[in-house]
Amino acid sequence: GEIIQVHIGQAGVQIANACWELYCLDHGILPTGCLAAYPDDASLLTFFSFTGFDRKVAPRLVMVDTEPTVIDEIRTGAYRYLFNPDSLINGAEDSGSNFARGYNLLATELLDRSMEAIRKVAANCPNLRGFLVFRAIGGGTGSGLATRILEKIKEDYGRKMTVIEFVVFPSPSLSPIIVEPYNALLAAHFSMDYVDVTFIVDNEALYDICAHKLDVPSPTYTNLNRIIGQVVSCFTASQRFSGSPTVGFQEFQTNLVPYPRIHYPLLTFAPLVPISRYAFVDTTVEQMTAECFSPGNQMVRCDPTVGKYMSCVLLYRGDIRNADVNNAIQNTRSNSRARFVDWSPAGFKIGVTAVPPSFVPGGDLAPSIRAVCGIFNHTGIRDAWCRLVNKFDKLYERRAFIYHYVGEGMEESTFFDATSNICQLISDYLEVESSAVASEAN
Repeated sequence: GEIIQVHIGQAGVQIANACWELYCLDHGILPTGCLAAYPDDASLLTFFSFTGFDRKVAPRLVMVDTEPTVIDEIRTGAYRYLFNPDSLINGAEDSGSNFARGYNLLATELLDRSMEAIRKVAANCPNLRGFLVFRAIGGGTGSGLATRILEKIKEDYGRKMTVIEFVVFPSPSLSPIIVEPYNALLAAHFSMDYVDVTFIVDNEALYDICAHKLDVPSPTYTNLNRIIGQVVSCFTASQRFSGSPTVGFQEFQTNLVPYPRIHYPLLTFAPLVPISRYAFVDTTVEQMTAECFSPGNQMVRCDPTVGKYMSCVLLYRGDIRNADVNNAIQNTRSNSRARFVDWSPAGFKIGVTAVPPSFVPGGDLAPSIRAVCGIFNHTGIRDAWCRLVNKFDKLYERRAFIYHYVGEGMEESTFFDATSNICQLISDYLEVESSAVASEAN
């Protein structure tokens, strides 16, 4: 089956560059979209489709932004001939970092155009399996317009269509937008019922990885996005290549999400080694698996030693022996790196793809013959939600900036509904954790 990627807003579109650059390296596709050689199987057709020209493929994707700057960079960039121009949608004005403006006013102009572009891509998918959405929820486009698009996708393609998203989440102490807590909380509130799994990434965790793991003290968004790109490439490898065992697109929800609302897993990646230490990369399965359970390899700031794991998916790439994976998991259990809730004692789902990871020439990461992406549904993620609610409450107590949202057609009562919903989500995580602790005590 096929999967369509939808990149929305500045962050979503910039992440597209990093993702598709690696996909092209993985499949031997030139920046023009031409295959260097015909593939041995049809696995690349999950994310690419053949065009009418010999050996020419096009990504199954749509990019959307409310203003043209970032998408114009795609239109004039190194991969300008890869993307179908009909899949690049932009408006003429900015969302003003306002959820309500993106959700109401700008969606009036862009929603129909975006859905028409998605329909054109979907029409070329004989067996559409789902959507992979990329956005940041701190601004107005990724929060407001993206939420409308997610609602419309579920409306048009059915509630059973799998929708997974990668979300750039507000960082604990870095905040380029004052009203970021409003936008993020409103986006989470409105879209919670329209997404099956949401992977959270925060820039502060990525800055830490760059500084402490990759020896890049002053990273740009390109550095950060290339880390995200590696995680996404590893995550999608099981969809793009055959392997044994594999993890199907729908299986992520089945194996990661025990209750519908608790669908916000942690992401980790290993190995994270700077290019300067290329000759000393330790890529044994044992070492990589251990690193996945290290806080320094997480894509979001929270403490995994507080709370419990509900489920783990480990997606390996490269020269991997199943026996090594089994030994690594046994060692992880015996060393108490992973404390599970008592009702999920098995807890692990494994995917192995024999194709080794690709690396961008001149990038920050040292090439390796193996890699692993860890996806963990862990109760400790509530820390990120608690921080967001705390920031939201400080603004909302003063009713600061509320008039901007009301002026764009939003009811003030929506703010109370949003914070109540996310507080309930935090309580849901606490309930899972406390029931596990109570069971242990008994």
